[in-house]
Amino acid sequence: MRKRLLPAPLLSAALVAMWLVLNRSLAPGHWLLALLLGIALPAVLAPLRPVVPRVRHPLVLARLIAVVGHDVVASNIMVLRTIFSGQRHPPHSKFVVIPLDMRDPTGITALAMITTAIPGTVWCELARDGSAFMLHVWHAPDEAAFIANYKRRYEQPLIRIFES
Repeated sequence: MRKRLLPAPLLSAALVAMWLVLNRSLAPGHWLLALLLGIALPAVLAPLRPVVPRVRHPLVLARLIAVVGHDVVASNIMVLRTIFSGQRHPPHSKFVVIPLDMRDPTGITALAMITTAIPGTVWCELARDGSAFMLHVWHAPDEAAFIANYKRRYEQPLIRIFES
């Protein structure tokens, strides 16, 4: 019964606190509205919450975090070099369609977040059937090499973490 009334107690507490802070008031009416929203919203929206993912290989996750951290720094440097070099070395920007081997929704979401975190790449579209997605890439002179590198560095570890 408690789980149905408060499916996400931390989210409920955060909503109550956020309501009170944003309204800058501790009046009884604001407390009542805050509690009502804090209890009702998570309960009503609980069916929309995804299942909790199971991380199958935590060491692979740790390596992936290190790879993404390295790539964020390296990509920042590449983008800065391209900007400061002027027109001597213009970027090879393009849209790239990458076929997906991964089917896990949590893994696909993680892949989208990784892509967004790395400067020079923007996640644009996911195919309706989840078989491919489109990125806009700042610099990809060899599209096939970019796709192979992307899948090896990001998708394959996510498959191991969430699917195998």
